Amino acid sequence: MMRSAAILLSITTMALASGAVAQDVPDDLTTMPPVSTSYDAPRTSWGDPDLRGTYPIDDIASIPFERLPEYGDRFWLTDAEYAERREQNEAAERGYAAAAETPDSLGFGAFLSANVSGRRTSLLVSPADGKLPALTADARARYEAGRSSWTPGVEFDWVSDFDTFDRCVTRGFPATMFPHRYNNGIRVMQAPGHAVIMTEMVHEARVVPVMEQAEVAAHRWPEGLRTWLGQSLGWWEGDTLVIETTNIRTGDSVDHDHLARGPSPLNLATHGREPWNTLPTSADAHVLERITMTGPDTLVYEVTYTDPQVFSAPWTARLDWTRDDEYQIFEYACHEGNVQIRDYISASRAERAAAGNAEN
Repeated sequence: MMRSAAILLSITTMALASGAVAQDVPDDLTTMPPVSTSYDAPRTSWGDPDLRGTYPIDDIASIPFERLPEYGDRFWLTDAEYAERREQNEAAERGYAAAAETPDSLGFGAFLSANVSGRRTSLLVSPADGKLPALTADARARYEAGRSSWTPGVEFDWVSDFDTFDRCVTRGFPATMFPHRYNNGIRVMQAPGHAVIMTEMVHEARVVPVMEQAEVAAHRWPEGLRTWLGQSLGWWEGDTLVIETTNIRTGDSVDHDHLARGPSPLNLATHGREPWNTLPTSADAHVLERITMTGPDTLVYEVTYTDPQVFSAPWTARLDWTRDDEYQIFEYACHEGNVQIRDYISASRAERAAAGNAEN
């Protein structure tokens, strides 16, 4: 995940310039215009719209997933709020640059970039209030009993007490498509009849067969065949790539059989808000993604998630991606250095032993 500060500053400058162009802010800040389909995307040599490239989504990483109360029913920031967000970003970048100039040290900016996040108040665009739909009673109980290193006050005794992200397995789906604190690169590759979406975090590669929509049902896996990222099948609607994903591995982090436990559809332990790592995923989970080029180096990624056993209604998030093929994705060595699982377990056991000795 390491970057040089100079490269980061260059990337940030590009994001500041192109990110603002990528979104059209309406006069009425309480409205969300439909995704524009007016751009005539270039074609691959076999005739499909060309989505290929690297899209670091650091430039939207500071946008809350859910809308904060102070924004009311607005999808967009006011001019004053946007100016404040830009100043916060620029102050962070100045700090990163200064740290990089310290002899014999590696500045924080080599690992993270605090990019401006555009004018959006939340990544969620539906429901219109910018809030996730209510959890069902069963899902709420599972969530509140869930275990993760992000959950305060949890005791750990074995690897099954951790979620899949803690164990370097997966962030879950569609969580892996959303920005995190770092490692926010997304690379899109295409070949005749296929698209591949690879994420920098965990280096998860989704291989998506692309076909006629009428053929999708015939290619579905049996009900019992499930994977961490599910089965994704795609088709073109005009210049928009539509991807439908089912057969996502089920479970939650309450289940102490870690081999049967699935990842969370949302991995959003950021911005000081409640950690959604432990949300359960049911057999009914269904994801529909739409990827549309909106300019030479910009696209809109829209995802609708439906799981009636977990959420009381579907929800939709919309993310603006900006292409930067200078961005580099390095090795993701998580398992090799993941001493945190052992340390959490050792510390938790020691705390329990100390508490027991004190009682005696």
